Amino acid sequence: MRIGLVVDSTCDLPKSYITEHNIKLLPISIRVDDDILVDNRESEPALDFYRYHIGDKGHDAESVPFSTEQIKELFLNELVIDFDFVFCETVMRTRSPIYENATKASFGILSGYKQVRKAAGVDGPFSMRVIDSKNLFTGQGVLAAETLRLIQSGMPPNDIRQQIEKLTGMTYAYGVPPDLYYIHSRAKKKGDKSVGWLSATLGSALDIKPVICAHNDDTKPVAKLRGWENGVHAIFRHVTRLIRKNALISPHVCISYAGEPSIIDTLPGFEELTQAAQAHDVVIMKSIMGVTGGVNLGPGTLTVGVISQTQAFEA
Repeated sequence: MRIGLVVDSTCDLPKSYITEHNIKLLPISIRVDDDILVDNRESEPALDFYRYHIGDKGHDAESVPFSTEQIKELFLNELVIDFDFVFCETVMRTRSPIYENATKASFGILSGYKQVRKAAGVDGPFSMRVIDSKNLFTGQGVLAAETLRLIQSGMPPNDIRQQIEKLTGMTYAYGVPPDLYYIHSRAKKKGDKSVGWLSATLGSALDIKPVICAHNDDTKPVAKLRGWENGVHAIFRHVTRLIRKNALISPHVCISYAGEPSIIDTLPGFEELTQAAQAHDVVIMKSIMGVTGGVNLGPGTLTVGVISQTQAFEA
């Protein structure tokens, strides 16, 4: 059976990894003032977005995900021919309509695939499963990497589905944004009051940065530290402890940065994290944060995704 994996472009994985493993993307359009960009995980356009400050808070920007009809067309024009079963993993449903759009599209896909496959000379049924990753960015990335590992192991689709739905509740993404004003500005336009004006003002004045955790369809601060690098160091220390305690359920750690990814190597705690990963056969995957993530969290944001046993965050 040919099993495929589809993610949306908020999923932070290296573009080379996506291409090598034939992971399919649901692109997201980004409107910045009067211009439209397409977030398709290409490195150079993403770097230009950060280098030239295209998404700075002075610009009016918003993300526009694939519609139900666009998702249906992508599957019927391509995926129902290339695969016999597809897992479609989306950004958390509480932050985007992609999950609902994909779920609605699945009804039309499953009722219309037979004619398409017959015309292409492909025998047998097609099936798909839409899964809410209940996470964001590198949280999606590490879940997708684990899904691919299970597919490659030869596990039957129904067993993979049950395992992934279990693992979504064990997936964590930690992030440190450098500019609370940026997040406040973007959130305000969406009606999100999670970062108030006073919190943004005080945090910026005192250089206090929150460590934000995305888990189980929710996002919340788990620590507040002075200085962005201290926040990053705290995340790296936490993940290093998880590795050394053998608390990771998936042998992957995903790291994304909203800017030049080589900066990751210079950050405090990264060398220790790398050494722990090598000693425990854990793969670290670094990528440029997708433009969608950059629009919402701001340039210079770093996130780290893991699937692990429950461990309280220790700064």
